[in-house]
Amino acid sequence: MNQNIMILLVFVLVLMSFGTLAFAFSGSSGRRESKKRLEKVRERYSQSAAIQAARTRKLRLNDQNSSLDKAMKGLIPRPAELRKRLASTGKSISMGKYALTSIILMVVLTILMMVFGGFPFVLSLIVGFVGGLGLPHIVVGKMIEKRLTNFTKLFPDAIDLMVRGLRSGLPVSQSINAVAEEFEEPIGSEFHTIADKVRFGKTLEVALWETADRIPTPDFKFFVITLAIQRETGGNLAETLGNLSDILRKRQQLKLKIKAMSSEGKASAYIVGALPFLMFGVLLFLNYEYASVLFTDPRAIAVSIGALLWMGLGGFIMARMINFEI
Repeated sequence: MNQNIMILLVFVLVLMSFGTLAFAFSGSSGRRESKKRLEKVRERYSQSAAIQAARTRKLRLNDQNSSLDKAMKGLIPRPAELRKRLASTGKSISMGKYALTSIILMVVLTILMMVFGGFPFVLSLIVGFVGGLGLPHIVVGKMIEKRLTNFTKLFPDAIDLMVRGLRSGLPVSQSINAVAEEFEEPIGSEFHTIADKVRFGKTLEVALWETADRIPTPDFKFFVITLAIQRETGGNLAETLGNLSDILRKRQQLKLKIKAMSSEGKASAYIVGALPFLMFGVLLFLNYEYASVLFTDPRAIAVSIGALLWMGLGGFIMARMINFEI
């Protein structure tokens, strides 16, 4: 029992240190300033009362969920943020199913670690807890990332279609309908949602900002701000959107250039990071009794956990070094 407590304390201390460093490195001052400026523009060029009323109606509709959602709602610390993440995937994933999946993963991983791995109960519970919370979060994050990548990739083409519609004499709402009809998921579905909200009585600004909550990309926010400013100040919207489309394409080209320039460093990091695990697998295959000490000795387990966390911290810092704001 004392060994289990020691392992738990070491894990908590290392995790707290890692979390502190991650918080210190997360979010540059430039990103925070950009977010503040975006919020100011949003407050200025949107109808706050209408947005608040629309959000209230949306929350009331979301409260009318299934019994599973109501049962799991108390287990979720930030249900509004989770609901927003699940909506950004473009899939019909409810909070109840998400929470139930996490609980099942916790139980299954804990049992597997105890029965097949022979780990102590406390360590198995920690692994099950981290895996049950982390794996669904990672999967949902990958789904959101893939959808946002596809949206950003095709978005300049959608703007070009709107520009052609505006130059031919169509209003903005009809141009949005044309984009919804011509493009597939995810652009087609999101523009369909915008067109439906406008058709049911919401203003274009409200519909666009609600979509921006599900599509939190700078490209789409540029588009929303451009439309909001143009509706207030006037001007040639087709020319403005054409310039925006050209800027977005240049941003994508610059991102691809940075990705190509940093690919060699990433490959080296992957190789160096995979070497310890490959060598450990070779040791397990050649001399299992010698290598299995890392699974049985409490001191070796604590050192292994610390090494994994420090490797994760190194990977996090390297990822931040090549993550440029464009």
